[in-house]
Amino acid sequence: MTTHVPSRPAPKPLLDAEAVSRILARIAHELIERNPELGSLALVGIHTRGVPLARRLQRLVAERSGVEVDLGALDITHHRDDGRSRRTVLHATELDFPIDGRTCVLVDDVLFTGRTVRAAMDTLLERGRPARIQLAVVADRGHRELPIRPDYVGKNLPTAHGERVQVQLVEIDGVDAVVLVPAGTAAGT
Repeated sequence: MTTHVPSRPAPKPLLDAEAVSRILARIAHELIERNPELGSLALVGIHTRGVPLARRLQRLVAERSGVEVDLGALDITHHRDDGRSRRTVLHATELDFPIDGRTCVLVDDVLFTGRTVRAAMDTLLERGRPARIQLAVVADRGHRELPIRPDYVGKNLPTAHGERVQVQLVEIDGVDAVVLVPAGTAAGT
């Protein structure tokens, strides 16, 4: 007797590498336009995918403005409130510059409930007092649980609550893309 196991739906492509590149170029331009004092700007990537995104934005801002802004990385594991801290790999928090009085732009791949950003702000504020904190994301999928809104957003991607938006990056996944993972399919963002 054979048992039929239904196949899981495949992730649906939403954005290709060219679209991701255009999004990052636009965000870099917006960073330059909205922050006339680039010398006091710092890009701070949230592990895992926010870090390579922040590196790319740093390079794009430097190419367009001639100013290399500071770059940092945050591990928010100890500030998570959703139980993920017990099963998350620890990464290094790297802030090799003073953040007091600076504009710190948190960089992440997907904005969902807002809890990751809240944890990132807590982690950042433990290390100093920035003049302001901004947020840049590749995708905003909605379903906020906290009153958090991005300052720079690549694409608004409305989703059903059980679906996932997954940003794939060459540095980690071998490809640049954004895909929609249907509800019930194991994948995380």
